[in-house]
Amino acid sequence: SPNKVIAVIGDGSMTGGMAFEALNHAGDLDKNLIVILNDNEMSISPNVGALSSFLSRKLSHKTILYLKREMENILKSIPGVGANILQLFKRSENSFISFFTPGMLFHALKFHYIGPIKGHRLDRLLETLEATRHIEGPVLVHVMTQKGKGYQPAECDPTSFHGVGSFNIETGKSCKIAGKMCAPSYTKVFGDTVVRLAEQDPRVVAITAAMPQGTGLDAFSQRFPERFFDVGIAEQHSVTFAAGLAAEGYKPIVAVYSTFLQRAYDQIVHDVCLQNLPVIFAMDRGGVVGDDGPTHHGVFDLSFLRHIPNLVLMAPKDENELQHMLRTALDHSGPIALRYPRGNGSGVELEEKFRSLPIGKGEILREGDDILLIAIGATVQSALDAAQRLELKGIQATVLNARFIKPLDQELIFDWAKRIGRIITVEENVLQGGFGSAVLEMFQQASYFPKAFVRLGLPDAFIPQGTQSILRNLYGIDAEGIERAAEELFKARHGQVLRTIGQAARR
Repeated sequence: SPNKVIAVIGDGSMTGGMAFEALNHAGDLDKNLIVILNDNEMSISPNVGALSSFLSRKLSHKTILYLKREMENILKSIPGVGANILQLFKRSENSFISFFTPGMLFHALKFHYIGPIKGHRLDRLLETLEATRHIEGPVLVHVMTQKGKGYQPAECDPTSFHGVGSFNIETGKSCKIAGKMCAPSYTKVFGDTVVRLAEQDPRVVAITAAMPQGTGLDAFSQRFPERFFDVGIAEQHSVTFAAGLAAEGYKPIVAVYSTFLQRAYDQIVHDVCLQNLPVIFAMDRGGVVGDDGPTHHGVFDLSFLRHIPNLVLMAPKDENELQHMLRTALDHSGPIALRYPRGNGSGVELEEKFRSLPIGKGEILREGDDILLIAIGATVQSALDAAQRLELKGIQATVLNARFIKPLDQELIFDWAKRIGRIITVEENVLQGGFGSAVLEMFQQASYFPKAFVRLGLPDAFIPQGTQSILRNLYGIDAEGIERAAEELFKARHGQVLRTIGQAARR
């Protein structure tokens, strides 16, 4: 018999445009394809939108039989034509059932619809799949499941258990490090700040793609439900929707993980930046993210955003600067993006009053005559720690917090680069087209060539799974790696050095 291709998709993922593009194509091809729709009414958070409501139209078999009998009795009672109509009704029985279930949509796409069936009844599920394999053409099997089924803590709190660290199996409680006081996460600081800004400005609206809790917008959604929009797993639409709101005078904040914003690249270019609309992109999980692995590392955003005209791109050194950058973004008249890392902040004091930062202006955090460390975002604190280590070895380092990837603070960077001549840029992004490349391009355009220049960042490779601390150490962008690179550069000051220090080159 011919091969059967089986595709399994969650109901949350069905809100993405590609899913319907594929269904439309498959229905037209009329090939042997089985699509299993795993419907648990959840993505990470509960599903929203018209499609979710449509999929929820599930009547029990008993209810359908009752309605069918009632309809037959009504038709029989019509004098003269009742019998003929009844025969027509029986021939259209599948259409009748489809009217009361989601099958109508899939029938329109030329799929044979089967379901909904209970996915946790394996005997029935296997029996259905066995029968399905004999059907010619595209088939959709609608399977109902419960997220977290079989583990009570996950059943009660499926959102929190979508992705977890270590936890006590008996209680379901997260394992905490005893005695360790944690600073608030960047995500929480972002969420709290957006709420405060929205209280001050009625134009502020927030948009998420099926991740209100993951992006920190759950508090905003409760405080301002009429100004909060969850578009489902549809990042492309979220960006174009934001563009429309911005064109009408609103200040939309699109909160999204860095890795997921990649899906909306075309919309960023054509719908936002080409129109020069004031859309704010708040990119959570910028940099390495830890245990979520290669699909979730947000290590390309500096490269794929910084070359787009009209877009301002920035990254805060800590959670306090994140607050001020959000204020800066609201005050800006064009598209602007900021990226911040996963995890807890540095524990710095959060200033009560927000202030707008001058666009394209960095700051000097520490001065020294031997090495210039130009860092961006989460790497700034590592650069400061490395400078303290270097001081113990008699090497004095200047630490420059660039703040902005685009536009760069040319005046400040040139001033200190010409004073010191030995420069290291540090970023938690791929080196190709990233922050260090931007600094090099700036130097080249001005025909300035430093005595020595080293870029620290991530290699031309997909980053594997691992904790943030392990990965940062592996690629030499933690304090230890920066210290090592600066010491090597200082010892090599007798000759010009223009290169990139990477893990493969050092070990």
